[in-house]
This record gives sequence, C-alpha cells and structure tokens, in this order.
Amino acid sequence: MAKAYVFFADGFEDIEALAPVDILRRGGVAVTTVSINNGREVESAHGVTIMADTTFDEAGDFSDADILMLPGGMPGAANLDMHEGVKDALLRQSEQGKLIGAICAAPFILGHLGVLNGIKATCYPGFEGHLDGAEYTADIVTVDGQFITGRGPGAAMPYGYAILRKMGFGEAADALQEGMIYNQLLKEN
Repeated sequence: MAKAYVFFADGFEDIEALAPVDILRRGGVAVTTVSINNGREVESAHGVTIMADTTFDEAGDFSDADILMLPGGMPGAANLDMHEGVKDALLRQSEQGKLIGAICAAPFILGHLGVLNGIKATCYPGFEGHLDGAEYTADIVTVDGQFITGRGPGAAMPYGYAILRKMGFGEAADALQEGMIYNQLLKEN
C-alpha cells in the first residue's frame, strides 16, 4: 500500500492539512499524520486541536514514504521550517527522487532547502520570493517532477486530487472528484 506522511506543526492551516489527508485516505493511501511537537496534540492556526497519529520521534526515518507532505498556514509552515528533522527527511526524500507535496506557505521550506532549482512551483501570494531557484507559476496546483505544490486554502481539494493522481491513483481521483461533488462545483462556477 502507498504511504504518505503529513507533518503537523502548531499553526497549520486546517483545510490544507485535513482535506488532502481525507482525499488520500479515501483513495486508498495509508496516511500517517506526524506531530513535530513533543506530544501528538497539534493546534491549528484557527484554534482547532487535533491528535496526530504519531510524533516525529516515534515515526521512524520515513524511508518507507512514497510522499512527504507539508501543510501551509502560519506560523505552522515557519515551525516546520525550523525543525531540523523535517528538513533532513525532506532532503533525503528529494535526493531519492520520491514525491514531496507542499501547499500555501509551505513551499518556501523547499525553496530554503534548495531543492526547487529549475522546478515549476506555486505558493501563497507573497511567498514566491522564497522559492529559491523555482519558476513561480501562480497556478492553483503545480506538478513538476517529484514536486506537487498548491497555492492556498482554496487549492486544498485539487491539490489532494493531484497528489492522488501523481501517486498512480488516477481512477480513484476521478471517482472521488465525482463522489465528493467537486466536479459539480467546477461546473457551477
């Protein structure tokens, strides 16, 4: 079974973290939410406390990850950017050519790591200056090689579907878009 790890830090953006987790789990991906705090409780940017599946220290080395994912939100993304273990895991994932997803402010972490050189990427407006070496697209979702980036909260669902497709679950993504009434939303707007 395909495996995803989603890193949670205090101040994460609720919808950017939970909508992709929901979509991937519905699509058949084993998703593990990982708190970078000392305990499993993590508080969102909007004061919602969630219980992560595990902590960073309990999770292992993430070598079995098909994708590592970074929700946005502030100060959540900044907290992830300050965590040396998260950065080391992202560098290993990048070096191995394995998938990495980041949405909203979180792509700036990848920019700071220097892994976006020559890569097309998107992020929340105002953070594009931190995408060191990347070609900023301003698209809702950008997929380039091993990287999937999303622009902000409104991109949470298409970002989740794009990740599912990139992981090889295109039929599941299509079915979910229909079953979750997402396609109807697109037709009405």
